[in-house]
Amino acid sequence: MNSKFTKIIRFVLGLILIVFGANKLVMIFMDAGFIPQPKLPEDAGKFMTSLGNTGYILPIVGALEVYVGVLLILKKWVPFALILLAPISVNILLFHFFLDLSGGMIGALVVATLNTILIYKHWSQFKPLFY
Repeated sequence: MNSKFTKIIRFVLGLILIVFGANKLVMIFMDAGFIPQPKLPEDAGKFMTSLGNTGYILPIVGALEVYVGVLLILKKWVPFALILLAPISVNILLFHFFLDLSGGMIGALVVATLNTILIYKHWSQFKPLFY
């Protein structure tokens, strides 16, 4: 479970989450992120606007992404971090599949794939949840 491959995947996924989660938080609280946002299709834009208008969903998702990323990089509570990340990565993938197929799908696939690989590598710790 501590192979170099697993360490690299854990570190890369953690870094991706920290960067994009921090960007989300900076965009919310300072109205300008450090990663420029692409123009979204109309339905995707409406969806993101509605999430932003709630006032709590995007800050919570951004904070969770940063938190999970830090846990993965520090190798603390990795199975817990992966459980927290699972619904986020599924929703990122579904958002791009249904609302923004052209932009961001590769990134969504990368996050979902890395999360799936790490869940598989830690499967022995998840088995009690399914029995």
